[in-house]
Amino acid sequence: MRLGTSSPLNHKNPKEWAENQIKLGCRAVNFPLNSGDPEEKIIEYKKEAENHDLMIAEVGIWRNALASDARERKKNMDYCVEQLRLADFLGARCAVNVAGAFGPVWDGHYRENFTENAWKETVKMVREIIDRANIKNTYFTLEPMPWMIPTGPKEYLKLIDMVERDRFAVHMDIINMTNSADRYFNPEEFVDEVADLLGDKIRSCHIKDVHLGDNYTFQLMECAPGCGEFPLRYYAEKMSKIDPEMPIILEHLNTDEEYIKYMGYLKEVLNGVQ
Repeated sequence: MRLGTSSPLNHKNPKEWAENQIKLGCRAVNFPLNSGDPEEKIIEYKKEAENHDLMIAEVGIWRNALASDARERKKNMDYCVEQLRLADFLGARCAVNVAGAFGPVWDGHYRENFTENAWKETVKMVREIIDRANIKNTYFTLEPMPWMIPTGPKEYLKLIDMVERDRFAVHMDIINMTNSADRYFNPEEFVDEVADLLGDKIRSCHIKDVHLGDNYTFQLMECAPGCGEFPLRYYAEKMSKIDPEMPIILEHLNTDEEYIKYMGYLKEVLNGVQ
């Protein structure tokens, strides 16, 4: 297991970036630049990651490649391709996006997200991105979402079968898939199901927590590690058994101080996980 965060932390240059990550206890990172940055700067960050044995776990995309506006969709598709090519150049574990939403909010919840057309367009989109990027050293992945395919391991497996591309793999966010009473109250069984079905297809993982609110109706809220009820050590152990070098990335905090605090918590809770 290689712990990391989605934050570059405050830094002045690539060397300080890498040193700060090591001081925090990271052994994996999300790449802090994008494909539009100067090539020499990208190379500097790549070299510092290599010099400090920091695995580049993810290159983020975070654009709606299924946008209803044709010009926006093309722009976002082109960006997906360039980010995937960047991940390939870096030898990153994966480039990651969400499938996309059929409505005005790029990652929003819409009934249309679950139609047969959504499946068809998602498969077409994934194939086109992988085929255009022509990658050899990385994988394209979709982060599961509670209201966007894939919402669970069976849907992810179905998507993999439909896409039929060797360079399509899995990005795991177990909390995003914890979207029902059954998954919330039986988390170990759910982690087992994810590991059994998706196993060695998983390239990178996010880690955070989930809390069930007291008000009606059923309200699950993402939160920082230790502020919810999910068995984080069990999750990390399962992912590490799949791959001892599995990157597990802390995300969705607001400040450097919060990342420092909750990385400290994770290092305690996950101490000894191999």
